Amino acid sequence: MKILVINAGSSSLKYQLIDMDNEQMIAKGNCERIGQEGSFIGHKTADGRSFTKEIPMPDHAKAFHAVSEALLSEEYGVIKNLSEVSAIGHRIVQGGALFSDPELVTEEVIKGIESLIPLAPLHNPGHVQAIRGCKQVFGDDVPMVVVFDTAFHSTMPEKAYMYAVPYEYYEKYAVRRYGAHGTSHRFVSGAMADLMKKDIKDLKLITCHIGNGSSITAVKNGKVIDTSMGLTPLDGILMGTRSGCLDPSVVTFIAEKEGFTPQEMNTLLNKKSGLLGISGVSSDDRDVTKAEEEGNHRAALVHQMLYYQIAKYIGQYWVAMGGCDGIVFTAGLGENQPALREAVIEYLGFAGVKLDKEVNAKTRDTAFISADDSSIPVAVIATNEELAIARDTKAIVEKL
Repeated sequence: MKILVINAGSSSLKYQLIDMDNEQMIAKGNCERIGQEGSFIGHKTADGRSFTKEIPMPDHAKAFHAVSEALLSEEYGVIKNLSEVSAIGHRIVQGGALFSDPELVTEEVIKGIESLIPLAPLHNPGHVQAIRGCKQVFGDDVPMVVVFDTAFHSTMPEKAYMYAVPYEYYEKYAVRRYGAHGTSHRFVSGAMADLMKKDIKDLKLITCHIGNGSSITAVKNGKVIDTSMGLTPLDGILMGTRSGCLDPSVVTFIAEKEGFTPQEMNTLLNKKSGLLGISGVSSDDRDVTKAEEEGNHRAALVHQMLYYQIAKYIGQYWVAMGGCDGIVFTAGLGENQPALREAVIEYLGFAGVKLDKEVNAKTRDTAFISADDSSIPVAVIATNEELAIARDTKAIVEKL
């Protein structure tokens, strides 16, 4: 069975074709600048063939045409006919309180995703466009499944997901904590249990998905009890361009002083803050790291803020779960920044958590990085959200 996994945004579409017989990627790529000038596709096969080509893509349907042509290409293709694609799995950022499990795509499900656009205005519209565009290219006979980033977090208790604003706003607008990166947290927590050779139902794990967007999650006995992102992905620790959590009065204070509209404040907090806002250098941690090495104080400061915030969340969740059996680092920075991992774990030395610094320094893939005498294991686990989505899609399609 071959499953095509789609991760669509408002102007982008990432894809990966996975052979579920061996769970190996066959081809992957991305369409960028959909609906804009200079749109292009980049495509790569598992055996190393690749191309990048500028193609007019006014909408997501045209993007799917470009994807299908790439998969079928005589020179760069990996299938002979689109009928070889058994099913399609879509990543959906926001499932709200409507969806707590993967769902087979129906018109009712699409309308449900559309109804949640106010909770994810940057993501859900693109997801809907992608689903409809996909239908145009692959037809109604190829089953599609939607997998929600928020679903893994749906086990949070009320005390964790409610905000202390008037209850009527929860009733009227469903204002509450939803979290994000759930597919990644689910994958790496399961992988950590496998690595530890234990049943996840017997473990208390803290998973740190640290990238340009970041979130930290407490997974107790295989279920989420708390997570750092909130109503939107803006909450939690500082990120590439996002502020993370702050005193709500900071928002009103700056808005009043600068005369900003709500939308302008939203842009400031989502696109001009975080690593970029503090360092003044870049939202890309590689650039910030280089600046720190060159003596830039603000670059060093934002790193210290980030490490401190991650450690604080780990401490909070250690208490919330009544203990911790393991810590996981994943995603772009979590997998590729040994300095970040070392700095965070140094804060946990009081609890006997220790790294093997030599192993940590060279680890970029799935492995334990804790010292032999560490009180609990610490691991780097390469996340694979696409495979998790493909597995969910396969499970639903096989029941049809």
